[in-house]
Amino acid sequence: MQTDNSKTTSASEKVPSEPPVEVSDTEEVVVERGLKYLQRALLLVVAIMTVVATGMEILAVFEAGAVNLGDILLMFLYAEVISMVAVFYSGRGLTMVFPILIAITALARLIVLQGKEMDPSNILIEAGAIFLLALAAVVLLRFARK
Repeated sequence: MQTDNSKTTSASEKVPSEPPVEVSDTEEVVVERGLKYLQRALLLVVAIMTVVATGMEILAVFEAGAVNLGDILLMFLYAEVISMVAVFYSGRGLTMVFPILIAITALARLIVLQGKEMDPSNILIEAGAIFLLALAAVVLLRFARK
């Protein structure tokens, strides 16, 4: 008795998969534009919130009647956020450097605000983080344009 094995498929045979779904050019353009507008809208919200926070901080300084180093560093943070948004809109400059500068300023502000209560090892760790961030900014500014 002879059996017909031509109709059965073995486990090693692969079933052809469906071809990948291709995105039309117009759909791709619509998605890219939509994401671009969303990004710009969110950046506008960030800029507005930063300006409002700056105004609130200035009012708090006037009400307190004194300016301390933490307040000044906070103003630098706000200025850097506004600069980052401006660089994005102008298209000039390296936008990825600004978050690094913001992180450096935030760490410096943290060290200043915690002051004498801070464990010395934490100060060294945060100073090391500032150094690494500064090094990253230098490398980006030096080599990204080439």
